[in-house]
Amino acid sequence: MTRRWRTLPLLFVSALAPSLSLAGPAFENTAIVRTIELGGSIVHVSTTYAVKALEPGQATYQIALSKVERAKTSWLEAKVRGQTTPLELSEDESSTEHLLSVSLPKVLAVNGTLNLVLETVQAHATHPFPEQAAQKEPQLLKYKTDLFTISPYTTLVQRTKIKSLAPNVISYTTPHDVDSFVRDGSVTRSGGTITYGPYHDIQTDTDFVASHQQPISVHYSFDHPVLEVETLRRTAEISHWGSNLNIEDKIHLHNAGPTLKGHFSRLEYQSQNYHRKQAPHILSDFTLHLPPGVTNAYFYDQNGNVSTSHLRTTPSATKGSKAIQYSVLELRPRYPVLGGWNYSYTIGFDTPLQDSVGYDAKNGIYTVGVPVMTNIPGTVVNDAEVKIILPEGATNVEFVSPFPELASSMSTHISYLDTTGRPAVTFIYKDLTYKHTGIIYVSYQVPLSAHLKKAMSVGAAFFSLFAFAFMARRVDLNLHKK
Repeated sequence: MTRRWRTLPLLFVSALAPSLSLAGPAFENTAIVRTIELGGSIVHVSTTYAVKALEPGQATYQIALSKVERAKTSWLEAKVRGQTTPLELSEDESSTEHLLSVSLPKVLAVNGTLNLVLETVQAHATHPFPEQAAQKEPQLLKYKTDLFTISPYTTLVQRTKIKSLAPNVISYTTPHDVDSFVRDGSVTRSGGTITYGPYHDIQTDTDFVASHQQPISVHYSFDHPVLEVETLRRTAEISHWGSNLNIEDKIHLHNAGPTLKGHFSRLEYQSQNYHRKQAPHILSDFTLHLPPGVTNAYFYDQNGNVSTSHLRTTPSATKGSKAIQYSVLELRPRYPVLGGWNYSYTIGFDTPLQDSVGYDAKNGIYTVGVPVMTNIPGTVVNDAEVKIILPEGATNVEFVSPFPELASSMSTHISYLDTTGRPAVTFIYKDLTYKHTGIIYVSYQVPLSAHLKKAMSVGAAFFSLFAFAFMARRVDLNLHKK
């Protein structure tokens, strides 16, 4: 299972270099190619290692991450190039090293080669520069990283490509003191792509890291709002009597782009919309992909219902179908969200229970799948809480998260017509991205007596009311008999 490394309680050493020498010369990197795809709140990094074994019987390869890069990484996955199956990643949490151990799919003999790909998603890796922008001005961001991809093994050649979605790159760092590693030039630019290297004969000793490792930065234009979800509170309530799964999200959205310089002009905003030249740091609308078969969707904020939304539904997909279907919800906030502004809102919808729940008749076990979140494109969720409310009387509750959570707990949720309350499972997450849109699976059992408890409770309440009315009519409250 892929681990979300930022949430691990780690102790870091003051320098990365001393730990690298512990890996030993079991491998040699014939080439390392790192590709960084710049974005807003999220940056995608893909690093390919061309590995060559120097000793027989090698089954584990180690990857090094710097302290700064480790702090920004919210998701990572290693696999063989050209394959889709992730490789097992592990790390000794009690150590102070920055080494990730990758279990190779096969043991490499001497001179055996393999291409490994490490994919990471970095959250909060960019910042607006300048920090303020007028309503008409473009949105400029800056990204920083290290020049060299440090490895526990000697690297024959490596390069780094930094790609911007827009070709408008304002500036980038030119490295210094690297003439002994380059042959054709230390940095080149082609459109929105900045290429550092190739650099040759990169060593792993302490002197090399201390003398030649240096920060580089790219200052670029970004044409989409930089969005963050400060808090997400998702509640999924399962109803067997209504054959329904209700999902409700309470979201606090923040525009992390450059803050507005001066005052907001509604006239200027309408003029930009008319000429289709809206400023990139203004969020006016966004689209969500909801499950098929959605009904009773609602969208409201602190002032009440927001009618500027549109839902296009698709019918429920048959079980076993491999077709990708989803309903589309187009949302337009009550006001445009500029840089530094916030918007809190609530969305909810119902889906048929049979689309999410399976039943094992032999063992009497229900299994429900609930998505961790509904992804807003290009957004990172800083803090998330997912609460799954099971039917009253559910027992033998077990659950599996698609990736490690910060915390999980069991509680009791009391709603209308409940007697003893419903069991609820709560998960806490941090720094979620589009890579974390997995499904939480919860299994439970509901005995027949629990199914009938609600009906019996309602029946008993009505019977008690009628009995009280029947007895009350026969009570004589007159002071004097006629």
